Amino acid sequence: MQSNSKFFDDMSKLMTNAMGVAQGAKTEAETAMKSWMDRWLADRNFVTREEFDAVRAMAQKAREENEALSARLAALEAAAKQG
Repeated sequence: MQSNSKFFDDMSKLMTNAMGVAQGAKTEAETAMKSWMDRWLADRNFVTREEFDAVRAMAQKAREENEALSARLAALEAAAKQG
C-alpha cells in the first residue's frame, strides 16, 4: 500500500513540475511574441491611436478655419464688387 502512495505522490510532483514548466514556457512565448509584434509594428511606422486622434483633430480645425476664411473672402469680394 505504501508503494502505491509513494507512486502517486511522485506522479503528483511530476505533474506539478510539468505544469510549472509549461506555465513558464507559455510566459516566455507570450513575451517573445509581444516583443516581436512591437518590433514589427515599429518597423512599419504605424501611429498610435493617440497620434492619429491628435492629427485628426488638427485637420478638422484646419478645415473649419479654411471654411471660415473662404466665407470671409467671399463676403469681402461681394462687398468690393458692390462698392
